[in-house]
Amino acid sequence: MEERPAFGKVRPVCPACKRVHFIDPKVAVAVLLESDGKVLLTHRVNDPGRGLWVTPGGFVDADEDPTAAAVRECEEETGLKIEIVELLDVLSTPGFPNSASIVIFYRGRVIGGELRAGDDADRVEWFGPGELPEIAFESTKGVLERWKKKSQIPNPKSQS
Repeated sequence: MEERPAFGKVRPVCPACKRVHFIDPKVAVAVLLESDGKVLLTHRVNDPGRGLWVTPGGFVDADEDPTAAAVRECEEETGLKIEIVELLDVLSTPGFPNSASIVIFYRGRVIGGELRAGDDADRVEWFGPGELPEIAFESTKGVLERWKKKSQIPNPKSQS
């Protein structure tokens, strides 16, 4: 492979067959699950972020719809069956080699299953806004900060 200009930037190109190698982003999904004013987090057993906490999630397979990946990853890591209720955000997270460069965050709702840690999580716990542990990724920190602010806004209906 040689570095050559191709499609608007310098990319690896095979000098023999002229095939351009595109370095495509890795896409991950994450799910914000809430219950009784708390959010569900998983404790990571793998790098990056080993020993820190994240929302349930993981990589999207090449032939998989991101929403289906979010449902699958959540069940693998938490034992819970969920449904996706809304798209929260799509974030670019450059910086980690072999890690996600795009993270799609969803809000989910538990519809079944039994809470248990699995796959690449060794613990799974519910945390309130003032109880959040050390979070692994900046993208997750941002989503949780927004959740925390939103959860601390008084509900006008409850004040009447």
